[in-house]
Amino acid sequence: MEKNKEEDKFYQLLVKDLPGIDRYPLNEIRGRIILGDALEVLPKIDARSFDMVFIDPPYFLQLPKRKLIRWSGTVVNGVSDPWDRFEDFEDYDQFIRRLLIETKRVMKEKATLWIIGTYHNIHRIGKIMQDIGFWILNDIIWLKRNPVPNFLKVRFTNATETLIWAVKDKKVKGYTFHKGYAKEFGVGKVGANVWEIPVCSGRERLKNGEGKKLHPTQKPVELLRRVILTSTEEGDLILDPMAGTGTTGYVAKALNRDFVMIEREERYALSAEERIRKNANKPMEEKTKLG
Repeated sequence: MEKNKEEDKFYQLLVKDLPGIDRYPLNEIRGRIILGDALEVLPKIDARSFDMVFIDPPYFLQLPKRKLIRWSGTVVNGVSDPWDRFEDFEDYDQFIRRLLIETKRVMKEKATLWIIGTYHNIHRIGKIMQDIGFWILNDIIWLKRNPVPNFLKVRFTNATETLIWAVKDKKVKGYTFHKGYAKEFGVGKVGANVWEIPVCSGRERLKNGEGKKLHPTQKPVELLRRVILTSTEEGDLILDPMAGTGTTGYVAKALNRDFVMIEREERYALSAEERIRKNANKPMEEKTKLG
């Protein structure tokens, strides 16, 4: 009987958003994944609900249609999914603005926001954040130990992504910041704002049924571990409105934080559910080593 209760608990981990649902009380979605569009789900969540938010938005990469071939002869599989396509920069900016306005509404007064991007989009995101009142505390440069090589040899190899860390407005004081972790994770004796972390590969990279990477931009566990440890306390509630394969919730649970995740692609949401279910009883140290 106990086993059936436990299985039912995990079955209920995934919640499908429906037009008839007009509100999600926190006690009903804590520790769960909502299958739905963030722009439709966020307005149904109460204001001032979350202690921290992590957003990994579409990057609008605008990749060329021509095929890129590695020197080994294999094809580079870029991001060509519908969720990364927008009509133009104006369309993308409107999307980001709507997302950030709703995100700001559901953040607690002392909550912080992390949002990640590349040179394709992070500067546009930063401007929009400032336009709607966010106060930027820091940017963190994620230096990848194993970046995708520069095949065309007409630019520098792009080996970094940028995380913006912010509060709701300039008046916010008393937000969570663990300077010890910041110094430990950062480069050099002063713990500078550079994190050297490899991209997902090997056992950490989730695969589909054909053995190919499930998600083109899966973030490494170590990246989320650093974000969560530096800016939250145990028991805090973390939101990820574009959860992908669920790394944020997976690491949050391992570090004794609570989470709410939103993901519109069913294949990713199901993978995130399975990931959390499968690893629920593993020791924290083992969870944070592998995805």
